[in-house]
Amino acid sequence: MSEAPPSDSLYGAQALVGTLADCGVTACFSNPGTSEMHLVTALDGEPRIRSVLCLFEGVATGAADGFARVAGRPAMTLLHLGPGYLNGGANIHNARRARVPMINVIGDHAVDHQRHDAPLNSDIFGLAGPNSLWIKSVDKVTDAGRLAAEAYAASFGPAPGPVSLVLPADSAWLTGAARAEPLPPPPLLTPQTDAIAKAAAAVRGAAKPVILIGGNALTEASLKTAARLKAAGVRVLHDTFVTCQARGAGRFAPDRMQYFAEAAMADLAGVDLMLLAGTTVPVAFFAYPGKPSVLVPEGCTTLSVCGPDTDAAAALTALADALDAPAEGPAPALDLPSSVPGGMLNPSSIGQAVARHLPEGTIISDDGVTGSLGVYLSTQGARPHDWMFLTGGAIGQGMPLAIGAAVAAPDRRVVCLSGDGAGMYTVQSLWTMARERLNVVTLVFVNHSYRILRIELARTGAGNPGPTADQMLSLANPEIDWVQLGLSLGVPSEACRTGEELEAALAKAMSADGPTLIACMLN
Repeated sequence: MSEAPPSDSLYGAQALVGTLADCGVTACFSNPGTSEMHLVTALDGEPRIRSVLCLFEGVATGAADGFARVAGRPAMTLLHLGPGYLNGGANIHNARRARVPMINVIGDHAVDHQRHDAPLNSDIFGLAGPNSLWIKSVDKVTDAGRLAAEAYAASFGPAPGPVSLVLPADSAWLTGAARAEPLPPPPLLTPQTDAIAKAAAAVRGAAKPVILIGGNALTEASLKTAARLKAAGVRVLHDTFVTCQARGAGRFAPDRMQYFAEAAMADLAGVDLMLLAGTTVPVAFFAYPGKPSVLVPEGCTTLSVCGPDTDAAAALTALADALDAPAEGPAPALDLPSSVPGGMLNPSSIGQAVARHLPEGTIISDDGVTGSLGVYLSTQGARPHDWMFLTGGAIGQGMPLAIGAAVAAPDRRVVCLSGDGAGMYTVQSLWTMARERLNVVTLVFVNHSYRILRIELARTGAGNPGPTADQMLSLANPEIDWVQLGLSLGVPSEACRTGEELEAALAKAMSADGPTLIACMLN
């Protein structure tokens, strides 16, 4: 048996990958190209990291997001130059909004080759910088290990987010590198005592206080504290789209900030104090003629208990104690529908069917746009589960997020809720689910339309759609056959049109080994 090479004789890609493994990275979601071949072979020699091929970079970045939401630590992605990063950009945006750690390793041309401006040459720092908490390039092979350790720590923030580590091809293939010692990631900041005292005093003087929560305030343990605040007379809401929320029987259910501005303002009518914990002042997703952008009632005081960079769970505990809140608060009991309505499917009947068949510990990835609301409302009293939302609003997140969640928690069932339009953004995800035999049940809401845009067309006052506008919002002509599509990518698939058919399909899917796709055909 030959001796292992000296630690400083590694090539750069080996040092980078080995250091990330030493730091605790266990998954890489990749779509490599020529510049990343030495990273591919380095991953081949690193058994601690599971390498998952994705056929589109947006699948890889969304999967890394889902992994981090479940595992609480970053995965790495492997992306090919600037165009590869851009292909994954939408789901990096979603991950930044979710505030989850992610390490994007981006291959680049060799340092000396960059000056020739080859066809794939680009300003990677200019492209990746806006969505990166930290970005550096390994321009010297001896820096590969050190910068990998820095990237891992930097992804934790303290408000976590994506980081980018650029590896030129020559720094990947040259020897002389060494693995670096892991660096301790920075923790979330500690809540400020004076901010807690100020918030408690404001609550005592308010007639109708609410607290808007985000971040780690939505875990099962922290929701028990949120329930104490509810029992003390403070209404608890969470942002419309949050990173991951513990839900179901036995878990306190905060109210959800309404999506549409006018609905949010009506819901908040009379509120005179809005506390913020782990989040920021709520704003409307879009501007509309004659409607507000900031979703705070006139005359309401806003007060930050802590921001996204701070331990919101600890802040809630401190606030509840300062208010002498009861030791316990409300939590829903197990409440499963006794049956599913027969006849043609609609979002409500789909939600009831899912609630009946959802195993305890399920992780739900929600990219259902208009279709998934019925499932959300029906599952409040379902068996305990976790719900991942579309944090950045860029559709095409649901299936990739489900991949990452399934890799992070192979012993748990994952359910993906996807609109048919959203699903087509990252449909390549189905192939990866099949190849990796991931336990993901994908429900596609098939209405052959960008239905949310038809709603928005009316709300923006853009007028009645003519033939051209109607075609831009329609997914018909030709209609997408999701069963054939799923089967062609290796996923067992079937279509359901009635409640009875969906009941049978879900019973089978939830016990299957590997992925399943169910096309829910809506009127």
